[in-house]
Amino acid sequence: MRAAKLAGAVGVTVCLLGVGSVALAASTPQGGKIRVFVTTTSNTKSKILITGAIGDYGTAVSQDASGKVDPNGNFEKVTLKQGGFVVNATGLAKKINSVKPTINKANCSVAATATGPGTLGDGTGAYTGISGTVALTVTFAGIAPKTATGCNLSQNAPVFGAYQSITGVGSVSFK
Repeated sequence: MRAAKLAGAVGVTVCLLGVGSVALAASTPQGGKIRVFVTTTSNTKSKILITGAIGDYGTAVSQDASGKVDPNGNFEKVTLKQGGFVVNATGLAKKINSVKPTINKANCSVAATATGPGTLGDGTGAYTGISGTVALTVTFAGIAPKTATGCNLSQNAPVFGAYQSITGVGSVSFK
């Protein structure tokens, strides 16, 4: 009988703590410094993790300014467990487009890094009223195909052993 009461009390406590943590998780963050970590999973979709003032994770989808999914879009629709927002990465895109990659013509290895701003807005859920800027850094490396005349660096050429990382550091606030 005593064990049954203890088990019942533990169960109720766990339920109450669970409800309390869900209620806290759904509340609006206070704002402050954040760090962003992105892992690309396809040409339009990525996994995203944000630490600091926002502790959440989910997906990001590349889109154009009107919200249409676009692998060359300069906007990212971020959908996290507690809400979402849009990142306007046109500043980052300009930096990427102007970067000159390092190319080793002897073995066709290529590497490039670009850093530019991403502006956060259009928040939903816990991120309603979000604003802020994140300095996003994209790092890319790979091996281009070697041809009789040199390295094939065309847009459609395959890249071997490709690596990409996207990270960011910035601050957010909420209205």
